[in-house]
Amino acid sequence: MFTNFDPSRWERIRHDANLWWAGKLNRPLIQVRLSGYEPNRPQPAIPHVDFESFYDLSITPEQVVDRWDYDLSCTTFMGDGFPQVWPNFGPGVLAAFLGASLSNGEHTVWYSYSQMQEDIHKLRLTYSPDNIWYKRIRDITIAACKHWNGKVQIGATDLGGTLDVLATFRGPEQLVMDLYDNPEEVKRLTWEINQAWWQYYLDFEAILKPYNPGSTSWEGTFSNYRHSIVQCDFAYMIGPQMFEEFVKPELVNAASRLNTCFYHLDGIGQLAHLDSILQIPYIQGIQWVPGVGQPDVSQWPEVYRKIRRAGKLIHIFDFQCELGFELLNVLKDQLGSLDGIVYVIIGDKSQKAQVEVLLDKFGVPQK
Repeated sequence: MFTNFDPSRWERIRHDANLWWAGKLNRPLIQVRLSGYEPNRPQPAIPHVDFESFYDLSITPEQVVDRWDYDLSCTTFMGDGFPQVWPNFGPGVLAAFLGASLSNGEHTVWYSYSQMQEDIHKLRLTYSPDNIWYKRIRDITIAACKHWNGKVQIGATDLGGTLDVLATFRGPEQLVMDLYDNPEEVKRLTWEINQAWWQYYLDFEAILKPYNPGSTSWEGTFSNYRHSIVQCDFAYMIGPQMFEEFVKPELVNAASRLNTCFYHLDGIGQLAHLDSILQIPYIQGIQWVPGVGQPDVSQWPEVYRKIRRAGKLIHIFDFQCELGFELLNVLKDQLGSLDGIVYVIIGDKSQKAQVEVLLDKFGVPQK
């Protein structure tokens, strides 16, 4: 399926992405990925998994990429969608790069640190090119680049948020106490992680840039330039004053190194920081996730209006609302237009006719 994605379609993806990031596209981006089609190749021996860390290390990078290739062969891309993959070793795999243990659950990945109670003054979190998980993701990334040679967009792995990584090594509750008891040590470690994040980012960029059509992170928005998504889920545990002191300076620094950037606003506890985040000029958009047990994204017009008034872009996945594609009509009524929204549809071939109607309604090219 994806092999029909020819150079002219990549050119349109690049062109429209540039206009969208600049606020000049005058329509939403609607990225569509539909699976369930008959593949044009044999099925590989290894199964599809939620996270590539589920594969035993005896599985070669080439086998992992071959599985990705098979999954893509069962997929078609419509509208602003495009063929893309990324090595998913869990949110915030930077913690594993820096020495935390990576553990696989049935449907998740988490990180832990056996010396969590050690003296914070002794903790050092610095870049290491010899880390087993870094080398594993690097090797998979290299194999993917060589296999597709620019025909598929390969996203960078999810390095995670700086304070979230630090919370792995200290524990969330202890980290809150550290803000009071050892503020200078927290700041030291924050900047150590920041520098490690950036070095790993540059490592992966050096591998990807010669091959990739553009730049993507785990949320999948295409950019022609240096791109990532930044976050601080830990921020829900602290108030605005501590956010300004311990979180925002690092966010400003990280986002300033990128050309296009989203902030992952996860949970209602982070709404207290939204005004501050919207003041950061280097963050162009917000991905709002209300959280488990909260009303879905159709029920937060005041949040989206605030984001829109600040001149920021909006990222939404289709699974964030039970209304299905009707969500776009609701948002249009709430906001007046869908300009500056990227809506990502991850479905199956049974939805193709609905998708065609949706794309036509909002002026998105079918192919």
